[in-house]
Amino acid sequence: QIQLVESGGDLVQPGESLRLSCIASSHAFPIYTVAWYRQAPGKQRDLVGTISTGTKATYVDAVKGRFTISRDNAKNTAYLQMNSLKPEDTAVYFCSAQNIYTQSTYWGQGTQVTVSS
Repeated sequence: QIQLVESGGDLVQPGESLRLSCIASSHAFPIYTVAWYRQAPGKQRDLVGTISTGTKATYVDAVKGRFTISRDNAKNTAYLQMNSLKPEDTAVYFCSAQNIYTQSTYWGQGTQVTVSS
């Protein structure tokens, strides 16, 4: 089992940047793929992007070129770097981790990102 804690959410103005962190409780973190999701008020939870156990990352079209997902396995942490933020990026951001062997998936509690002038 693995516990995830997101942090880094804040209120920022359009065009600014934020970096979210997702810290895992387990040293087994390297065998988990990580995904970032977001959920705006009244909407479903949508995928933002994923990162493999290594460095391969994928993104949805809405964030390509603006967001970057990375991980530091030595720190049991994944990151979501968000640049050129837009009001439509406002949401609660969640990280999830999936064990590549068992497919068990775990979620963090989310962190609020608000982009507003």
